[in-house]
Amino acid sequence: MKMSAQLSASATAARAHQEMFAYWASLRRGASLPARVDLHPASMKRLLPTVSLIDVVNEPRDYRLRLAGTGLYGVYGREITGRMIGDVYNTAAFDYWRKELDKVVDERRPGVGVHSLAWRGSPHMSILWLRLPLASNGKDVDMILGYDAVVGAASEGVSGIRAA
Repeated sequence: MKMSAQLSASATAARAHQEMFAYWASLRRGASLPARVDLHPASMKRLLPTVSLIDVVNEPRDYRLRLAGTGLYGVYGREITGRMIGDVYNTAAFDYWRKELDKVVDERRPGVGVHSLAWRGSPHMSILWLRLPLASNGKDVDMILGYDAVVGAASEGVSGIRAA
């Protein structure tokens, strides 16, 4: 992929992140976090292919992928809906995601970052990720809304992102 195409893909990913964050923020009621019931798929239709919903499992804390958009199948090479994160990632990637998801839950704030797909044998690809806390009671995070944009040489057709 040429550098200009890669920068374009990154800019498109950043715009999609802004769109998802703005949608999530519009659902907040003051200091209260939005809940799963507040989400309306039609309001984020364009982004759905790489959206995920992650259940927070307590005692001990763990994470289950309740829903993974169809665009994520190409990223992971298999269906990940219903799987615990330890069943999806190798040890290093699992440790990374546990730490990042724990931060979202403990701080009750969105998380954003970049994660290489080298753990899956694709070091030329990365996920630009966004994780947004959801809370049934407005306070205690019990689910996380995820959005992933894939960038890199093989990102065409996997990201679920289309130019507006």
